[in-house]
Amino acid sequence: MQNPLDITELLQDWSNGKVEVLEKLMPLVYDELRRQASQFLSKERQGHTLQATALIHEAYLKLIEQREVKWQNRAHFFALASTAMRRILVDYARERHRKKRGGSAENLPLDEALQISSNEKSVDIIALDEALNRLAKLSARQARVVELRYFGGLSNDETAEILGVSKGTVKNDWNLAKAWLKQEIKK
Repeated sequence: MQNPLDITELLQDWSNGKVEVLEKLMPLVYDELRRQASQFLSKERQGHTLQATALIHEAYLKLIEQREVKWQNRAHFFALASTAMRRILVDYARERHRKKRGGSAENLPLDEALQISSNEKSVDIIALDEALNRLAKLSARQARVVELRYFGGLSNDETAEILGVSKGTVKNDWNLAKAWLKQEIKK
């Protein structure tokens, strides 16, 4: 595993206008981005055409287009990467839905911690995104926990580090958010 300080240093250099550091940065963050993308995509329905590599590349392109971001550290980068992946997946689901001309939206199974019933349950990714947006108005941190855990594939420890809260707070937010989302998605 790469030294987080090396990544943080490169990110801060990038924030200070040194674009050439991107060539050094990508190899250092690629494996973690792949892990996040693969973990999320492994939970999708069979036959899904978006591949982890494509998701990583699209997310990375969105991240390097960010001109105004002042990168704080490695955790900040991966938090924004999970947000980018969420947006890409939601856009992808919306596009697929439009192409089906009225067909049902793409369904993605939630991970076992967010399952709504004891049966294998799929949730419309667009409905999940809309519910997360409503949750963010009530509790931005809980919505962020779901985004980082579900879309980013991060652990409780990694999520706590990114949000600057305790692991116990992340667990509580995760449990409360799951219960709230369960009710919202059932509507």
